[in-house]
Amino acid sequence: MKVLIIGTGYVGMNTGVVLAYLGNHVTCLDVNEEKIALLRQGKSPVYEPHLEETLQLVSDNITFTSSYAEADIPNTDVIFITVGTPSLPDGNADLRYVRQAAEAIAENLDDKFTVIVNKSTVPIGSGNWVEAIMHEHFESNHNNGEKADFNVVSSPEFLAQGSAMHDSFYPDRIVVGSQCERSVKRLQELFGPIMRQDFTPPPGLPRPAGLTEGPLLACDLTSAEMIKYAANAFLALKISYVNEIGRLANKVGADIQAVSKGIGLDKRIGHRFLNAGLGWGGSCFGKDTAALVATARDYRLEMPIIESAREVNYSQRVMAVDLLQDQLKILKGKHIALLGFSFKPNTDDLRDAPAIDISRLLIQRGALVRAHDPVALGNARRQYGDMGVIFCDQVGEALKDVQGIMLVTEWPEYRQLDWESIPRVPIVDGRNFLDRERLEGLGFPVIGIGR
Repeated sequence: MKVLIIGTGYVGMNTGVVLAYLGNHVTCLDVNEEKIALLRQGKSPVYEPHLEETLQLVSDNITFTSSYAEADIPNTDVIFITVGTPSLPDGNADLRYVRQAAEAIAENLDDKFTVIVNKSTVPIGSGNWVEAIMHEHFESNHNNGEKADFNVVSSPEFLAQGSAMHDSFYPDRIVVGSQCERSVKRLQELFGPIMRQDFTPPPGLPRPAGLTEGPLLACDLTSAEMIKYAANAFLALKISYVNEIGRLANKVGADIQAVSKGIGLDKRIGHRFLNAGLGWGGSCFGKDTAALVATARDYRLEMPIIESAREVNYSQRVMAVDLLQDQLKILKGKHIALLGFSFKPNTDDLRDAPAIDISRLLIQRGALVRAHDPVALGNARRQYGDMGVIFCDQVGEALKDVQGIMLVTEWPEYRQLDWESIPRVPIVDGRNFLDRERLEGLGFPVIGIGR
């Protein structure tokens, strides 16, 4: 099948590479020519485990362009819109890039039936909006009365950065929102190898034991759009809940890890997303909860539970800085090392990363901040080079003459540091990740979240 991916961020790249690996002819389009130049060299513009290696395996099935004219839209079967939808100040999603993509697609369509897939996370009702834009734009560019033959489908992504390739090949579910039978059948065909699990797994990404199928849920367009927001909001609530319980654990002397284990053994709840820490980050939870609240307000409905979850998430970062200050008494003039800057391990993504707020809070209180990250330093310097943080290529630079340490991102290499050579200063373990018993045995005061 001939597939076009518009946008080469985390979602677009993973989607394109996976579909190419499954034997489809994929074109990835991005107006950023620097990204396209990099991709043509076989290099990914985003860091994701196994992505670049798999990209190099599918070079015969995938091409890259910055031109809609070169994308051969009239002969394309399925077009995925995977552009960014950042938050506006009022919490609504900024859909300017979706609109631009929709208009460009419409300009290049002809009478061949084409499925347009909204894979970007878009507000509820966006599918109908995109379809209206495309019809209007098509008709304004074709004065012969010709009607475009296409259908807009919602198929939201459920990828976790750091495991996105695994999640793409072995998804919990594939959601297809459309009441157009032709569209559903075409996407069933496209995703067939994943649904049947009859493809040969790529190197380094073995099929999970016992997995025999990838379920596909077909539903209406609006429900598919809501599934994405509702799922992310639920996970965000779960994280904020355990963080709030963790605060109480700090006060009463309980161990949040034991509490979480006890809660998670209840099959109705489960273990995932019950790790107390610095709260969520990344491109999804913050943006999607804000958009859900904004959508509700459009219908004169308040969502106090979700709003509270958002408040708890930010205050968790403030609490972590307070924990360090409780140990050091004052932060002014103190050298503080941040271990990790990406919002989670195995990614270079800094969107809504806790390290950003923590850095600003530390600097506001007069601290001198040095930060290290195994893969995100390039993005950090480009995006936050002027905020006053010293970004260190070597972790030893960040820890030189240090007076306080904050573990922000649970990169495995931080557990393996030569802790015996590091000054015995207070450590705030923001992810309850380090070997606390060993560090305390070495003389480090270790403060965890909820323990």
